[in-house]
Amino acid sequence: MMADKGHFIVIEGLEGAGKSTALNTIKRFLVNHGVELMVTREPGGTRVGETVRHLIKEVMPEEPLDARAELLLLYAARVQLLEQVIRPALNKGCWVLADRFELSTFAYQGGGRKLDEQVITQLSSFCLQDFKPDLLIFLDVTPEKGLQRARKRSKADRIEQETLSFFNDVYHSYHEHIKTMDNVAVIDACQPFAAVQDSIRTALENYMMNNAISTTY
Repeated sequence: MMADKGHFIVIEGLEGAGKSTALNTIKRFLVNHGVELMVTREPGGTRVGETVRHLIKEVMPEEPLDARAELLLLYAARVQLLEQVIRPALNKGCWVLADRFELSTFAYQGGGRKLDEQVITQLSSFCLQDFKPDLLIFLDVTPEKGLQRARKRSKADRIEQETLSFFNDVYHSYHEHIKTMDNVAVIDACQPFAAVQDSIRTALENYMMNNAISTTY
């Protein structure tokens, strides 16, 4: 498929929502439809971003990361990813699929950490200049179920070690922001695996149809 412009698709959700599996489902769908695709993640995708990812996830009781420092690190990584990876790819007509983007910050640092959302909004304006995903797919899983899944698969990182109360606040913040957005597909991630995959494919088909995107499928 030849495209005049790329499209930016983001997948969001709590720990244990199944983002990695969903990313593979989306990737297969788009590639099968002739889309030139790049996959990245937040924080990450650049040298700066991967360094920030390590700092954000590392458990360091002797030097706890201040919430404000965490917020600023995330935006530093986001700017690098946007300018070094996302924009250049989109300008070439490539689609970009990202594991998390800015909504995570409003949910985790705003809702979870209780940082002033006006400050986050100002940082967003300064760093992103109103750049937003074309489509956001939110995997909706309850904090209890998500944490249960996440803690089964591997040793908990710094974020996963937060309390259930923290993740409840994150979850509610996600939903409050999603209510104000018109480019979101909410997927019930508590469904059986095959049903989640079908829901994701339906969301992508609707997006392509609504945007008159032709395919080679």
